[in-house]
Amino acid sequence: MAEPDAPQVLLIEDNPDHEELIRRAFAEREPKVMLAVARHGEEALDYLHRRGDYQDPSRSPRPRLILLDLRLPRVDGLEVLGEIKSSPALRSTPVVVLTTSDSEHDVARAYAQHANSYLVKPAEFSRIREMIDRVRWYWLGMNRLPGDGSPATPA
Repeated sequence: MAEPDAPQVLLIEDNPDHEELIRRAFAEREPKVMLAVARHGEEALDYLHRRGDYQDPSRSPRPRLILLDLRLPRVDGLEVLGEIKSSPALRSTPVVVLTTSDSEHDVARAYAQHANSYLVKPAEFSRIREMIDRVRWYWLGMNRLPGDGSPATPA
């Protein structure tokens, strides 16, 4: 179990197999993270805007990092990204697109919506684990966000 002050990560992913691989990759390394999962775009926006089931801030702590799939039911990932980056309360939260699409069109559209990074999910678990290790090291360790108050230390 992650510590109460562990960094919060929001994974927005509709594929249960991908969710499990990413969850395992985070769980295998220290320090632990608090991983919340939204399984469709509408749920992600409810979580981030604290609506519906997520009105209580204890159920929807602000993520330090958002991992966003593009192909989502109900509300598309690019629409979720656009809403995050247009919200003054959320726009400084790093959003890493983590998707199976390597389409140049999708890459361009994600960056046009102000994605902070675009990563293509590898098929093998060992490569997913390596990718998550690097994401964790940079975005949760080295990167500073407004209000951090102290220099980052590598995770």
